[in-house]
Amino acid sequence: MLKNLSIKVVSLLLMAAAAAPASAQFNLKKAVGAASKAAQAMTLTDEQMAAYVKESVDWMDKNNPVPDENNEYTKRLRRLTDGLKDADGIPLNFKVYDVIDVNAFACPDGSVRVFSSLMDIMSDDELLGIIGHEIGHVTRRHSKNQFKQQLLTGAAKDAVGAASSKAAVLTDSQLGALGEGLIGAKYSQKQENEADDAGYDFLVANGKNPWGIVMAFEKFQKMEGDSGSKTSYVQKMFSSHPETAKRIKRMTERATKDGFTRPAATEEGAARK
Repeated sequence: MLKNLSIKVVSLLLMAAAAAPASAQFNLKKAVGAASKAAQAMTLTDEQMAAYVKESVDWMDKNNPVPDENNEYTKRLRRLTDGLKDADGIPLNFKVYDVIDVNAFACPDGSVRVFSSLMDIMSDDELLGIIGHEIGHVTRRHSKNQFKQQLLTGAAKDAVGAASSKAAVLTDSQLGALGEGLIGAKYSQKQENEADDAGYDFLVANGKNPWGIVMAFEKFQKMEGDSGSKTSYVQKMFSSHPETAKRIKRMTERATKDGFTRPAATEEGAARK
């Protein structure tokens, strides 16, 4: 059976999309209302933000296939992330989503989710490089800011804007939309470069070889060049082919200057046992 996103997830995301106003429906009256709610939502406390993030992550974990601890994907991820307990004081937790999408993402609360199909095409070093990069978005607070923006402008904005001291209770469709925003978050080129550096620092601080970042980027560069092989994750991380080359060069120079030895290339998806 093909691995895929659960039917429930897809249907709920479609419901969320239907509930959200399309750009063609946007008008000044709605803009004024949204601005008012955004101003109110700007007072969200850290506790409220944490509650919204937890609810969103819990919803995604419930509505996507998460392999058990005896699964080879899970065992591989556990082995690779052994000892990675926190990032800049944010506790980390890791899970696999057994789906066909090639993707990975990290949430403001330190929840890191890696898709099995990404694991299939990445070596251990490359996978660690991706995980480090995604955690870089967390330590630089990019993911927190993106999530807050999603709360202000997405399907849940009315509920969030009306909340007072406690986080509003969100519907399944609103949680689905927030989850979609976490998975598909797009960052500026400046933020991607910052995440590269922060991910590099994170890997080094935890005794991991940062060359994995370069190796992963090189694989993505090849995917960019292969006709029909562009995935949404590649498009999300790299705005253009020339920029990919610049990021590879910058990270290569840094790892070389710091005296790290590039690991020998291994087979894609290797060493799962």
